[in-house]
Amino acid sequence: MNKKYIIAAAFLILGAVNQSCSNDFIEVSPTEAIPESNLEIYNNNEGATSFVTAIYAKFLDWDMSVFAWIGVTSIVSDDADKGSSPGDTGSDKDILDALNFTPTTPSFKELFTSNYQGINRANQALKYLPLLDKADPELRKRLTGEAKFLRAFMYFTLVRSFGGVPLVDHVPVSGVEEDRIMTLTRKTKEEIYAFIEKDLKDAIEMLPEKSAYSGNNIGRASVGAAHALLAKVYLYQKKWQLAVDESNKVTGYSLTPNFQDIYKVSGENNAESIFEINGTGGTAGRAIQQYSQVQGARGTTGWGWGFATPTQGLYDAYSATDTRRDATIIHRDMTLYDGYYVGPNTENKFYNYKAYSSDYRSAPSTDVNIRYLRYAEVLLIRAEAMNELGQTAAAIPFLNEVRNRANIGDTPAVSQADVRADIWKQRRLELAFEHDRWFDLVRTGQAKAAMTADGGKNFIVGKHELFPLPQDFIMEAGGLSAQNPGY
Repeated sequence: MNKKYIIAAAFLILGAVNQSCSNDFIEVSPTEAIPESNLEIYNNNEGATSFVTAIYAKFLDWDMSVFAWIGVTSIVSDDADKGSSPGDTGSDKDILDALNFTPTTPSFKELFTSNYQGINRANQALKYLPLLDKADPELRKRLTGEAKFLRAFMYFTLVRSFGGVPLVDHVPVSGVEEDRIMTLTRKTKEEIYAFIEKDLKDAIEMLPEKSAYSGNNIGRASVGAAHALLAKVYLYQKKWQLAVDESNKVTGYSLTPNFQDIYKVSGENNAESIFEINGTGGTAGRAIQQYSQVQGARGTTGWGWGFATPTQGLYDAYSATDTRRDATIIHRDMTLYDGYYVGPNTENKFYNYKAYSSDYRSAPSTDVNIRYLRYAEVLLIRAEAMNELGQTAAAIPFLNEVRNRANIGDTPAVSQADVRADIWKQRRLELAFEHDRWFDLVRTGQAKAAMTADGGKNFIVGKHELFPLPQDFIMEAGGLSAQNPGY
């Protein structure tokens, strides 16, 4: 293998370093194999941008953002059942739903490897951007900030899922022993969080305001996104004051008056949106692969596979006046916002409305975006952190902003404990199917009770707080990394 090749594709962490040359790398679009001698053709603004665009492109992939991700964030939680037909397991979605997963459950390998593939694209960008001296310096600075934000985002997914993981902070070189050890050795959870914080602080110094982007650049990471993600990272570590401080720096955003409008095409990247993954519909588009189709209504008057169906418990958690309920959950005998009628005979009672595409309802390539950071969540982060600091009275107005948009009025809670409970509940109702519920249950200590209430599922304290590392990785590590407890 010619070692002068730059592969702006994903380093496959499972065994890639010391395998044969044919297995060293997986080549994926949009940037594949680039001879180092030809790096000069990328030494311009377009070439520099392509390195970072390749990172965003990874978030459109099936293994990164679709079936496995839906399984390990929604189906595993009390917000969603497996759905679909009883006999369709969805590979392992029945196992996830029942909390019977093991290190060989396929979704965890997809979660693990896809994020490291994205991280390697970020590492490629960070390695080569400094060499592109004919590209605009301010553009390269911004692109470096974007790459660091996205790398932090992916490590946040990994640390919430698995705890400590390998810290791959540069492009591994095949045959270099230190790099082999790097890719196979777990760092502590604390070390991963420190790395995430450093990347986000660096990104904050490099990224522009959201308003600086236009045209094809809409949706790229901004300084507001970096502050918001850092606030969330601090929240997960119970660094309450730092979470407040960062949330206060997220400025220039506002709540969308009508909740359902957020999830229409017209609501993409709107004034509430801080960061979302952008997909475009049609055969020529670059969609989040089958994200809508997998979660679409199944059967008569349906259009999709019917997986990740909202639970009765989630539906019942909304009050009848809560405008979020019928904007989050499709039910039988319902007319959707575009006039489409979902009849009374779909296979499942409920479906995820936030994944619905009006223009590309049954197409695998749809125009649905995944909303990952919204201003409503920043308000809830600020409220939660302030309440934990004992500033309950000052926290309540931020909670009430979210509640009032949902048409449920001010919180009746007054005490710190009651306000805490309401904040946690509003996070569930506000962010349902935005891939946070499972992690929220774990970080707040609600998981055992919530899963018991969800059909008597057995959440094992001391085990299920973390997912198992993929068995293939543990075997490849050869003692350099140990499995999570209980697996």
